[in-house]
Amino acid sequence: MQHIETLLAQDRPREKLLRKGVSSLSDRELLAVVLNRGTSGQPIHVLAGEVLKLLDRGTTVPDIEALIKIRGIGPTRAAQLAAAMEFARRRMGGTGIKIREPSELLPLVRHYADRKQEHFLTTSLNGNNEIIATRVVSVGLVDRSVVHPREVFAEPITDRAAAIVIAHNHPNGSLNPSHQDEAVTRRLVKAGILLGIPVLDHLIFTHNDYYSFAESEAMPE
Repeated sequence: MQHIETLLAQDRPREKLLRKGVSSLSDRELLAVVLNRGTSGQPIHVLAGEVLKLLDRGTTVPDIEALIKIRGIGPTRAAQLAAAMEFARRRMGGTGIKIREPSELLPLVRHYADRKQEHFLTTSLNGNNEIIATRVVSVGLVDRSVVHPREVFAEPITDRAAAIVIAHNHPNGSLNPSHQDEAVTRRLVKAGILLGIPVLDHLIFTHNDYYSFAESEAMPE
């Protein structure tokens, strides 16, 4: 990412937000707006990136101690971040958004398309196909050891989910499912059947397009 200080004024996160709206900003840019400024040794774009890495590793609001460990985040800024994220979680945690097709989930996960590593996501749905929550399960290559059923279904069980949709980004831009993608899908579908929480679809996405196992009639029986 280009240093914010070297960007034209209209392309800086705050100015971009005012011109184009919040949906035009990447996660890193949104964090840069919230953080407002960097430090002498930690420019704002680097600081926002470090906070983003921490958030991507977890599924809940990080604790104060974890935030303070980030260089450039002191107790005051850590408290502000934690409070903002907890407020958002309470107000927006259960989105109530109803989807008719799994692919309608894409607008809510596509911001992960800019990540340099694969992010595997699970979305819990209630009996009315309303979204309960979307969470990052793992970061890194999608394989059998990283994407384990116990990790994928742990939160949906707590959510009392009726079904889930799984998804992950392909940083290389390809939408073709790999053999590992297919193997992970088969394994999770089998686990979902045993748990009574069916996997409705597996979406692979980039910034511009997506692949749906269900739409391609590639979901395992």
